[in-house]
This record gives sequence, structure tokens and C-alpha cells, in this order.
Amino acid sequence: MVLDSIIQYIHENFVYLHPGYTLFNTIVFGIILGLVILLIIRMFRWIDKDPKDLFIPLIPFIFFGSSARALVDNGIYPLTYILVTPGIYLLTGFSAIFTLLASVLIERKTGWDYRYIIFTVGAVMCIPNIYYTQHLNPIALFQVLGSWALVSSPFILLSRKWSLLKDKFNLSILLAHLFDASTTFIAVDYYGYGEQHVLPNALTQLVDSAIVMYPLKIAVILPALYIIDTYVEDKTIRNMLKLAIFILGLAPGLRNFLSLSMGT
Repeated sequence: MVLDSIIQYIHENFVYLHPGYTLFNTIVFGIILGLVILLIIRMFRWIDKDPKDLFIPLIPFIFFGSSARALVDNGIYPLTYILVTPGIYLLTGFSAIFTLLASVLIERKTGWDYRYIIFTVGAVMCIPNIYYTQHLNPIALFQVLGSWALVSSPFILLSRKWSLLKDKFNLSILLAHLFDASTTFIAVDYYGYGEQHVLPNALTQLVDSAIVMYPLKIAVILPALYIIDTYVEDKTIRNMLKLAIFILGLAPGLRNFLSLSMGT
């Protein structure tokens, strides 16, 4: 009876066959994410690699997870535990970690650059998802990309003068989150979608528009990058934190982008 109750509680609060976030499970997922980051930092020290080097190689894995979730959203892939939260994150995360460790071993044995191996494996994993990602709505594509370009342009220009954004990694992190904001804004304001996360949903309802996502992202990401660059001296920790923030922006942004483009 106790075990059944625990399983039912986990299913209702942490497994999203019907997506939804609460303050409680948001906090729990945040704590779990923090613990996972600590473990991954130790892993990077063990293999003697810089997390920043994975900025580009991990993009196919991010696309894999996001596109798989978008295909579920549009009924192309089945609604199963492995393809929704937290299953899709576990599948993508473990695949990326296993590929990283295997590629480092291959590099040491053969001299092949582990970053190219990771990128190649991730790209191959994406092939089925790309095949089934069809009939994208050009209007929705243009709306998202156009709004993203409009909001991002001042920061791209500012990066020529502002030391914080002269770092291409920092600029890419901000642009990833502005992309996420653009997908949310267009989906909610123009296509009737809803915001699932607690704080963004509250703010969106307060101002009756998801355009609030832009100042919210800017107000959170820029100070976070400044604090990390200023106060985190350890390079591995600093770059792992940045990599995590980058993934947290690009992954939901790509999912929203593809779900909207396929579903409209």
C-alpha cells in the first residue's frame, strides 16, 4: 500500500503525460538539477575536459530531445513515459554522457577529436526526428525568427562594446534564452498556447501577454552571467554553469519552436 501510494504520488507530480508544473515540483526539479550539475562537474574533472568545449557538440543532442518532445506534442510519436518529462531528459542526458565518456576514451586510443565524435553521434540520432518533422508552417517560422532577430539585434551590437557579451559563449546563452522567449511570446499571444512554468505563467497572466518573457529573461540571464564571471573562479564550475544555462534556454526554445511550427 505504501509503495503504491509513493508510485502514484510520483506519477501525479513528476511524470507529465499531461504536462503541467507546480511550485513544488519546480523546486524539486531545481534541486535535482543542481545535484546533477555537481556530479557532472566531478565527471569533467575526472576526464580532464572543459565543459565549454561541448557548447557546439551538444547542440545535436539538444535538438534530439527537443524535436522528439515536439513530435509527441503533435501526435507523431506516441505519448510514452520515455518521451515526456522526465523520461526524455533522462534519455537525452544519459545518451550524451555515455557518448562523451566513450568519445574521450576513443580520443585517447586513436587521437580522434572527441568533440567531432560527440557531434556526429548526436547528428545521427537526430535523423529519424528530422525525417518526421514535416510541413512546418512558414508564417509561424517567420514570426518566431523575426521577433527573435528584432530583440536580439541590440545585444549583438552591444557585444562589440560590452565586455560581458564580447564573450561569444555569454552572447550565445543570452540569444538562446531570447529565442525561448520569442517562441513563448508568439505561441501564447498569437496561437492560443499556454505557459506551463509557474513564474512565467503568473507574469503572463498579470500583463495578459507573454511579451513579458523578454524582460524576464534579460533580467535573469545577464545578472547570472555577470555573477558567474565575476565570482566563480574555477573554470570547470564556471563553464559548467554556463553550459547548463545555455541548455535550459535552447532546449525548451527548440521544442516550442518545432511544436508551434508543426502544429499550426
